[in-house]
Amino acid sequence: MRFHLPRPLSRKAVLHLCLAAGFAILPPGVSAAERQVVITRDDWGIAHVRGKTDADAVYGMMYAQAEDDFPRIERNYLQALGRVAEVDGEAALWTDLRQRLFIDPEALKAQYARSPAWLKALMEAWADGLNAYLDSHPQVRPQVIRRFEPWMALSFSEGSIGGDIEQIPLERLKAFYEDTPSLRAERAPDLTYEEPTGSNGIALAPSRTRDGHALLLINPHTSFFFRAEQQVTSEEGLNVYGAATWGQFFIYQGFNETAGWMHTSSGVDAIDEFIETIRITPSGTRQYRDGARWRPVGQRQITLSYRQPSGEMATRRFTVYSTRSGPIVGRSGDKWLSVALMNRPLAALQQSFLRTKAADLNGFLKVAALQANSSNNTLFADKAGHIGYLHPQFVPVRDDRFDYTRPVDGRDPATRWKGVHDLSQLPQVIDPPSGYAFNTNNWPWTAAGPDSPRQKDYPRYMDQAGENPRGLHLVKLLTPARGVTLEGLRDIAYDPWLPTFDSLIPRLQQAYAALPEGDPQRERLAEPMALLTGWDRRWSAQSQATSLAVFWGEALWRRVAAQAATAHLSVWDYMDQRASAADRLGALSEAVSRLQTDFGTWRVAWGDINRFQRNDGAVTQTFDDSRPSYPIPFTSNQWGALASFGARTYPGTRKYYGTSGNSFVATVEFGPRVRAYAVSIGGQSGDPRSPHFNDQIERYGTATLRKVYFYPDELQGHVERHYVPGVRP
Repeated sequence: MRFHLPRPLSRKAVLHLCLAAGFAILPPGVSAAERQVVITRDDWGIAHVRGKTDADAVYGMMYAQAEDDFPRIERNYLQALGRVAEVDGEAALWTDLRQRLFIDPEALKAQYARSPAWLKALMEAWADGLNAYLDSHPQVRPQVIRRFEPWMALSFSEGSIGGDIEQIPLERLKAFYEDTPSLRAERAPDLTYEEPTGSNGIALAPSRTRDGHALLLINPHTSFFFRAEQQVTSEEGLNVYGAATWGQFFIYQGFNETAGWMHTSSGVDAIDEFIETIRITPSGTRQYRDGARWRPVGQRQITLSYRQPSGEMATRRFTVYSTRSGPIVGRSGDKWLSVALMNRPLAALQQSFLRTKAADLNGFLKVAALQANSSNNTLFADKAGHIGYLHPQFVPVRDDRFDYTRPVDGRDPATRWKGVHDLSQLPQVIDPPSGYAFNTNNWPWTAAGPDSPRQKDYPRYMDQAGENPRGLHLVKLLTPARGVTLEGLRDIAYDPWLPTFDSLIPRLQQAYAALPEGDPQRERLAEPMALLTGWDRRWSAQSQATSLAVFWGEALWRRVAAQAATAHLSVWDYMDQRASAADRLGALSEAVSRLQTDFGTWRVAWGDINRFQRNDGAVTQTFDDSRPSYPIPFTSNQWGALASFGARTYPGTRKYYGTSGNSFVATVEFGPRVRAYAVSIGGQSGDPRSPHFNDQIERYGTATLRKVYFYPDELQGHVERHYVPGVRP
């Protein structure tokens, strides 16, 4: 079955098509008749949107997203616009205030007004598509946003999970603007392990592949159900497939017919705090010290609405302050703290969309020159065989004498940002002789093996992440890899080795062997030690050793995390190099006891513990051991697992339930025709009544990626629905 867009349809023609299909016409004001767009749903429920223009395609893209999960779209824009408290109540005011320090609706409206015509058309189509969905689905009741306006798209212009703004501590912000002491320094830090959101990306050059075509692995590790899988096509050169963050009109991680890209969270320092010296003048105005000068402190009013327990709305007004570095976000003794970060919504939105139309590496680099990406590394591959690793393009120039991991003295002009680094000054890899490039949220100094950038050539602030177990894992796999196919790339992405235990278990064996004869631990731990000693350090759903190792590793982590922080070492390094024999053996005893208590035996298959469960469409899941769930064989990336499943217990559960990790996985080959396989967590729809709510979970857990229907002839025989958006069924 091949679908071609017809010549622009008249209103009469659209009316005829809608009536023939049994649709009711929308009320006046929703311009479905002017939009030349059709949506095809494949047999996984994935929307393939085809528009006459890019704007038509965006209209259909947003309509399809809203069909799949409107609550997540609205939630993302409540967060982006600083309006969460209108649903969650007064406690959320600080989240909203933090957002509104940077996201000013009036400023966004002004930027929308001066946007280039092509981008303005896309923003208008974005709003039209969401509003058409609401108009044609009167049973859907938004919590707050009943009408989307085009300028709102600028509030959420970069697709990362958790933007730069969210790194500002809420407790400190609240303490400052309520003029109360901050408890931040008085509280012991939370040293329990928190699963990182990050990602894996791999690009392989033709020299490394069987068929001489570049390959790309797209493997974001995010909170589950964070993005929608879509294909969006127009007659203006748009033809892109991949994962779009709910509510955004661009594919964030994906590929077009000739090029593909994968983003990973970066360890670059692009956010800095400045200690500001403040004085009050005789007239009562505030000033801050900038070298030999005193400058006036910026001041403005922000009014926020919040829902009261009664359900009625109330407002609260804040007077907020700023210096030339940025907004004031806290206090350091008797001084104030300002923060500097990227705030370029117009450029960011342009870069996010335009890169989806880049046909090759040169085109992608031209888009990157907009320099509105502050937090993401990029792995790239194209049909011409080019591959690359790109560092975030927004990296402020700073004096490397200063330690920007801590607040610096704002009085000293030398600490101020001095523009942004040119792309040529950033660590990057283009067509390395090694034939591969990768990133696992680790440093860039191993990105292409021997052809990686050299750390000594760059300022310290280019990376603060360091190496991680996944990075070491991929170096070992990619160094010898030759003749790789799409299937082989999938096997690399799901390699079951857990490298962290390769070093930890021998240390445990040494501690056990050193126990004196007659020590009670020798007999009590003999069988658990035998199980770990004979284990191949690979995860599987059937493996009892995986369960014991994970429980032991978590217990050891809890025991030494505080000591690692004091020693300024990563917990991984401390567990490996400095943990005492008593802690190693005590953690194993603790793990055995916990398994015995929770499951009746310490010999438990990992798949009986580690589960996927999706009971409803709520943004925050509620888990229940008595309800159906599905075994997942891979583990947290805490142990170096490339396929990541961040799971833990929840109130009332003994089993572990995952909420983050592998979310969208795709392998892509750029041959004469692009070829790809993919899988998404759970399913495409957020509606529990949909057949596509959980229909991908078995493939997800078994790494059985499904074929992507990129071309119309591939869709043939796999069409579930074909319809015009913006009309009522």
